[in-house]
Amino acid sequence: MSLPSVVALPLLVVVAAGVYYIYNEVLQFMSMSLVKNKVVVITDAVSGVGKECANLFHKGGARLILCGTSWDKLESLFDSLTSGSDPRETFAPKLVILDFSDMDSVEEVVSEVVDCYGCVDVLICNSSVKLKAPVQSVSLEMDRNIMDINYFGPSSLAKGVLPTMISRRSGQIVLVNSIQGRLAIPFRSSYTASKHAAQAFFDCLRTEVEELGIVVSTISHTFINASEPPPVEEPAPQPAAQPSMLSAFIANQLTHGVRPSVLANEIMQTVNRKKKEVILAHPIPRVALLLRSILPSFLFAVLAAGVKDSVLNEQLQ
Repeated sequence: MSLPSVVALPLLVVVAAGVYYIYNEVLQFMSMSLVKNKVVVITDAVSGVGKECANLFHKGGARLILCGTSWDKLESLFDSLTSGSDPRETFAPKLVILDFSDMDSVEEVVSEVVDCYGCVDVLICNSSVKLKAPVQSVSLEMDRNIMDINYFGPSSLAKGVLPTMISRRSGQIVLVNSIQGRLAIPFRSSYTASKHAAQAFFDCLRTEVEELGIVVSTISHTFINASEPPPVEEPAPQPAAQPSMLSAFIANQLTHGVRPSVLANEIMQTVNRKKKEVILAHPIPRVALLLRSILPSFLFAVLAAGVKDSVLNEQLQ
């Protein structure tokens, strides 16, 4: 006798949920095993995303080389990773001071990184610095500093470890970039320019080294949102002109963040599956990317309307 539909449907949902849970657990287990014994370099390992990545790869048995600008923070991360971990299953991370704002030191850092294990299997370029300001207020010195950290630093480090990968005909370089490496947003000229430059460099590098057995991956994400979701509040009445609903909605979506843990998991999956390109963004930024290609004038008009509205609001306050 067949089960009534009122019973069969919930049962089917429970079974499907169970299968999905088991599938995810198996995938996570396989992900951990795939990085075991791999030499993995993570830049800016003391950032929110860097810490999440370090935790995932350490649990997976990777031989980590953690880079950062603060020795105290690196030691704190070292302690959090090694305390309670099984030394038979994990490796104690190596720590290296790396500051891309001092480009003269990068060559020495590359030698130190390579000397740790004699090779590099995976390089994760996670360093970044942001700036939001009108174009005319950004100094040339600030432009250069942003380009050093967001472009010249990662590209120089990639060039430095490349010979060891080429000699072994194996390796993967991952650029943790930004959606703004593909889409220009007002008041972020220097940051966006540096991200476009990095995206172009690693796209070129990918095609050059593919035949040598080296994988180059880029991850374009919206901004990192490490804060707790704000409480829902009643909107306050505004005295005068409001931003257009369309431009305000698009501007909000373009800056809708991604959690560090979510991005770290995506980085792990990118390494394991050797993905070449990942866009980690909500639908609106994806639509904006499409509009940039097929209807650029419309996208420019919407973004310009948002700038005009923001300036008007500042004048009214």
